[in-house]
Amino acid sequence: MDNNLVDVFSLFDGKEEELIPILQKVQNTVGFLSNDSMEEIARFAHVPKSKVYGVATFYAQFRFTPKGEKHIMLCRGTACHVKGAPRIQEEIENHLGIKEGETSKDLKHSMENVACIGACSLAPCIMVNETVEANLTPQKVEKLFLSKGKNK
Repeated sequence: MDNNLVDVFSLFDGKEEELIPILQKVQNTVGFLSNDSMEEIARFAHVPKSKVYGVATFYAQFRFTPKGEKHIMLCRGTACHVKGAPRIQEEIENHLGIKEGETSKDLKHSMENVACIGACSLAPCIMVNETVEANLTPQKVEKLFLSKGKNK
């Protein structure tokens, strides 16, 4: 068993009612919920693996793939949507070769849609890790992501 999981499990009693906090802590520690970690969680909590998957897939907060080195959060709030977020998403997907919710094979980029990043006056915008990229156009996206899998 992964040492990170041993550390996480030491914080809990291994009861079914702890499933959500265990999943949260594993994801915060490891970065995502892998097949192996879900199996270990099932064993630890004394529940079927299907129960762990059922809980984890029910909540949008859980990830089943690792985040990329550069994690892109595309704002899909009203202001961003009206000002072209769908087109920006299409451009990012074309440049990086990944779709929303995916991570590139080299683990350099991942992308997810978020409800709002709180920068409505800068719409359409994205966050790349902690940096907001504002007033995006297809041309600005091209400059941000010059070629597949590479960033400036």
